[in-house]
Amino acid sequence: MANIKIYTTPHCVFCRMTKDFFGSNNIQYQEFDVASDVKAREEMIQKSGQFGVPVTDIDGQLVIGFDRARLSELLGVK
Repeated sequence: MANIKIYTTPHCVFCRMTKDFFGSNNIQYQEFDVASDVKAREEMIQKSGQFGVPVTDIDGQLVIGFDRARLSELLGVK
């Protein structure tokens, strides 16, 4: 099983879409709220260079935003 981290904020529509995608495919993940977790925010920025969310880390492969095709490819789901 893949090691998945998703960096989010509470009111992000694309974050919700990504989490819904994971849920519909029974994929477990760790969520980090970068609005309240400074350490997670710094980690996200260091990894991706991005200030926007979601940023998803799947075994070291980053997906910026909600990219269903890329998520499906990395996770082997449809």
